[in-house]
Amino acid sequence: MRTSGIRRVILLTLGWEVVPKSISVYGDTSGERLREPVPGVLLEADGGWVLLDTGLNPALIHDTPLNRRFHGRNKDIEVVLPGPGEPLEEALEAVGVPMDKIVTVAVSHLHNDHSGGIRHFTGLGVPVHLQRDELEYGLSEHPGPEQEGMFRVDYDDPEIRWELADGEVEIAPGVIALPSPGHTPGHQSFMVDIDESAGGGGYVFAFDAADLTENLESEVAVGGFINCGPQDTVQSIRRLKAVAKERGYPVVPGHDPVAWPALSVELALRWGAEPTRH
Repeated sequence: MRTSGIRRVILLTLGWEVVPKSISVYGDTSGERLREPVPGVLLEADGGWVLLDTGLNPALIHDTPLNRRFHGRNKDIEVVLPGPGEPLEEALEAVGVPMDKIVTVAVSHLHNDHSGGIRHFTGLGVPVHLQRDELEYGLSEHPGPEQEGMFRVDYDDPEIRWELADGEVEIAPGVIALPSPGHTPGHQSFMVDIDESAGGGGYVFAFDAADLTENLESEVAVGGFINCGPQDTVQSIRRLKAVAKERGYPVVPGHDPVAWPALSVELALRWGAEPTRH
């Protein structure tokens, strides 16, 4: 019996982005706009909670000059925050997990909707796991990363305790980071094993390696990719599917407006809790 896995999984909806479907599906010409959730995942592990991704930085949205500099550049994306305050703080309060109970953070990649809450953990000694290739790109010459939606103000801080990986690595018992580059140079997804005492099984959280169920089922490229072609993102999708198939786990797309809230409710019911807002 496995006794070192995760004991509870909570999906956090840290906001929404209303975007053209072409941002998530390469070559889409439908003109359809989707209200996609901003994902975060909480994992109850031995010794505390693990947080996968951190959501948006609301200061860059609410402050007019900062909005003009950052979010205002892309008129195709409308950001919707879940409340008036800090999305991560509000989501954690809603599920009854204090911020100081988070002992490990991992970030799939440095786009602003995933890295905007890293600042909550600066100076606290909490390790923040990332692929080395991702940080090197994120800190590379301006304006490249910023034009790709990486806002250096969110992650360029000497007080962040980076734990950088050069490939697959276990970041906590039952949590494996899986390199899935393409969308960004150092994108990583996560395989989560559920402890047998909590029912067993597990999940592969793709995050932006596959935004939608359509990316997974049809093996169609995501709409955004850096320093590669669309087919490279399909290769990452196939690798994640192969890992998941070997374990018998589902692959969870990162921004699906149907699959994410449905799984949020399913997991809440599994562990007898109230789902977060979706």
